[in-house]
Amino acid sequence: MKKILMCCLMLSALTQVTYAQIQEKEDIQKHPSLPDIPGYKTLKCDFHMHTVFSDGHVWPSFRVNEALRDGLDAISITEHIDFEGFPDEIKRDYNKSYEIAAEAAKNKDLLVIKGVEISPRVPPYHNNALFLTDDNVLPIDYMKSGKKQFVMKDHMTHEELLAPFLEAQKQGSFVSYNHPGYSWWDKKDTAIFTSFHKELLERKILSGIEVANSGVYNIIAHRLAMKYNLTMLCNTDEHYDMYPRYAKTHRPMTLVFARDKSVAAIKEALIARRTALYFDNYIVARASEAEAFFKAAVQATTERKTRNGEPILLVHLYNNSDIPFNIKATSDYNIEKYPLGQISLTAHDTTTVILKAVWKYPKETTLKMHVTNILVSPDEDLSTGFQLLTDDGKTR
Repeated sequence: MKKILMCCLMLSALTQVTYAQIQEKEDIQKHPSLPDIPGYKTLKCDFHMHTVFSDGHVWPSFRVNEALRDGLDAISITEHIDFEGFPDEIKRDYNKSYEIAAEAAKNKDLLVIKGVEISPRVPPYHNNALFLTDDNVLPIDYMKSGKKQFVMKDHMTHEELLAPFLEAQKQGSFVSYNHPGYSWWDKKDTAIFTSFHKELLERKILSGIEVANSGVYNIIAHRLAMKYNLTMLCNTDEHYDMYPRYAKTHRPMTLVFARDKSVAAIKEALIARRTALYFDNYIVARASEAEAFFKAAVQATTERKTRNGEPILLVHLYNNSDIPFNIKATSDYNIEKYPLGQISLTAHDTTTVILKAVWKYPKETTLKMHVTNILVSPDEDLSTGFQLLTDDGKTR
């Protein structure tokens, strides 16, 4: 017991020292500034990460400090229920990671959601179960040993593989399929969405899928999300210190459009599939959320001008978010300066587009655009536009 306590104290001390060092770095990523959409708050979330309580290498409070540093609203530490990285030092207790993180997040405006990762190396492969009440009661009878190495039974049954999912369903969990197609999986089984996944879908157990993992976009997962109407998620799946990987950018995150900042509201939003994925400078979302997000981020106003006797229209596009949007605009009039209408809307800045060959001012006109770094499907970017009222400068 003393040995375990000493290990915990050392890890906690290391966590605090490392976090202090991170805070001193000049290039630390600021909290991303992202707009709310009408009727909902935009919550920045990461629902997949690990600590020393499974195969991670940091203490749970470290994950809380990272999330606070990165401006997140909610996290879930999803330990593998079938693997123990430090069985001699840490007692097997998959509720403990959540408890330590929840205590560290107390009074710090960060929600911690209880969850685990169910992770056999055979179908249905790795899946997260969120909003659990007791992580420890999920059965793992398909395992021979999970202490320092992952060894499954030679002849596990379908019932043994299904059992933890049934228990997760019993606890009212939200289950999502993690990183489809990960490299170690059975090369003889090329069906990434297997009959087992279809069974989980039919049993109303499987509800989501990780379309981006560790900042890597998975087009196959995106197609599966659209085909089976699954909630799309973007998570870090981090096992180590997160900072080095994302020092020059923001960490990947799931944007959840929730009615308020609460665990219940996040769960409701995930079930309703109101999410967007934010990685690098990309947004991936279904069309309704994608357009609402873009229109909340970018405002358009118009201004009539005369230049050397020529009537022109100035369209001012103000981007109030941290995301630089790449658009390809078209109009009934000529767009000056930007070949093919290719325009970058710089974060927190106004970009002015000049419409020329107007000759006679219209009462209204439309600036159509494709936002090329917002995906609404694996093969389609966001098509939208602004209806410009040129007499008073407003938009519709």
